[in-house]
Amino acid sequence: MKHGFVKTAAATPDIRVADTAYNQEKICECILEAEKLRAKILVFPELCVTGYTCGDLFTQDVLLRNARQALLHIAEFTKEKDMLVFVGLPLCVEGKLYNVAAALNRGEILGFTTKTFLPNYGEFYEMRQFTPGPRTARMIEFEGAQIPFGPQLLFPCRNMEELVVSAEICEDVWSPVPPSIQAALEGATVIVNCSASDETIGKDVYRRELIRGQSARLIAGYVYANAGEGESTTDLVFGGHNIIAENGAVLEEAQRYENDIICSEIDVRRLSGERRKNTTFGGTEERTLFRVPFCLDVEDTELTRKFPRQPFVPQDDGVRAKRCEEILMIQAMGLKKRLAHTHAKTAVVGISGGLDSTLALLVAARAFDLLERDKKEILAVTMPCFGTTDRTYNNACRMAVKLGATLREVPIGEAVNVHFRDIGHDPADHSVTYENSQARERTQVLMDLANRDGGLVIGTGDMSELALGWATYNGDHMSMYGVNASVPKTLVRHLVKYAADTARDEELKMVLYDVLDTPVSPELLPPREGNIAQKTEDLVGPYELHDFFLYYMVRFGYEPGKIYRLARQTFAGKYERAVIRKWLETFCRRFFSQQFKRSCLPDGPKVGTVALSPRGDWRMPSDAWASGWLEDLEKE
Repeated sequence: MKHGFVKTAAATPDIRVADTAYNQEKICECILEAEKLRAKILVFPELCVTGYTCGDLFTQDVLLRNARQALLHIAEFTKEKDMLVFVGLPLCVEGKLYNVAAALNRGEILGFTTKTFLPNYGEFYEMRQFTPGPRTARMIEFEGAQIPFGPQLLFPCRNMEELVVSAEICEDVWSPVPPSIQAALEGATVIVNCSASDETIGKDVYRRELIRGQSARLIAGYVYANAGEGESTTDLVFGGHNIIAENGAVLEEAQRYENDIICSEIDVRRLSGERRKNTTFGGTEERTLFRVPFCLDVEDTELTRKFPRQPFVPQDDGVRAKRCEEILMIQAMGLKKRLAHTHAKTAVVGISGGLDSTLALLVAARAFDLLERDKKEILAVTMPCFGTTDRTYNNACRMAVKLGATLREVPIGEAVNVHFRDIGHDPADHSVTYENSQARERTQVLMDLANRDGGLVIGTGDMSELALGWATYNGDHMSMYGVNASVPKTLVRHLVKYAADTARDEELKMVLYDVLDTPVSPELLPPREGNIAQKTEDLVGPYELHDFFLYYMVRFGYEPGKIYRLARQTFAGKYERAVIRKWLETFCRRFFSQQFKRSCLPDGPKVGTVALSPRGDWRMPSDAWASGWLEDLEKE
């Protein structure tokens, strides 16, 4: 449970209809299996103690009495188990029969959550036997004990503040206003569902989207346990379709038609953080629901869920291609509007033959197509200087021509040397002054060309560079519209590859592929034997690591120690722990110290959930200290 991860499980036991003795043993076997998996929350299907398909046998005293005894046996079995268990059974209270989910913890029955919505249509006829649950919870006597009974019971964990669990039963989540909504508004971060949903054609897709969507709507974890093989097949078949979801993402899903147990970790700290940021979620200060505390041992949860190495990039090829097309359109539409609004006669793009300027030029070309303007009005400017290699220079020139832009070459070496003389800098001193003077000279050239021709300078810098401050202040840091400002470096690469894959011109395709193969470099230091001497990732670290750090720090507010833990697991076998730690420390230091550059960024379109615009997603003081974050990393 360290870092907020809670291991949850959904189990479909083998059962026999109406054989409670057999069923209790199979349920206990699943509890043992879940214990071996170190699950802290375990959910069983609806009415699994008896079987959902008992029909009018639910009116028989023998079945109801045996179900009570089976529940007592199962509760006693959990006495030495460190978990919260939800199990479904029929329960007679004051002469009425209810469909309930019993919550068990360390040998105690904590409460009975009642089913609110009873389906009585199609293949379902629950109102023949059961009574809808009461509107509010109350205490009932059960085997000599006073136990909470009713809808939307909340089970807060005493020793983990963010963990609050609530249950609903099958049809409840299919209703227009599921009980889990009020539970979430009053603090529930994990919703469990004891269900018996039969299989019909296409229902699994709908069910999956329903659970996934409810977890997103509630910003919650959702553990759904479904009835499976063992139920009566007189009229229905149940597939054991278990699902664990978190805030719109399915973490784990069972193979249908196989009684099994699935397990995954829900990050309740992440969910709490998301709710704090989401002002429309709100929650409610009024406490109307019955709260029943429970305890779990807090321990280091072994993670089985996977975290993508490139969280900004979809792993599925088809989804990635669709995402790339959408991002390019967002970028182009933003630029189109700005060009039209300012009546710009041209778009001025500084091209280096690198990834970022390539993407900016591709976006400019698309924007001009949308405006139905001649792409010759795009001014693509190459400005070779001390670090320019033949490879990047030739690629820049060929790409500009193939895209139909007007190519302009402005060598800046002489101007930079004059500047060195003016400020008294020795050209042999390849310090930051040597590098930044070139970057600022290039920006001056672009700005002045735009002034002369009535155009806009299109920024090329990406979000990863902005996060690290890997940009020359008032150099490549500045533009009149930054089309790449919210695109991380790992995604820039895929956008250019998508453009290459879909290009109709073979020569353009080959140029773009070569750009993709070129090492990332600002090319501000003289080449070595004609090759790039300055490789960015050797200096600031691998961008795939930095984008991983950026995503989890800004998107979810994860502390560095937690990010380090996830990165160790995700990049195991590729980077040593010491390497990950070194670059994470670098990221934290630079992210804080370089905020002043992000505080005065030019306009640019937001394309994803993470952005660093000072006018939108990220407002941070330039004088903040990173000490607390670095100390957190030290604790790992």
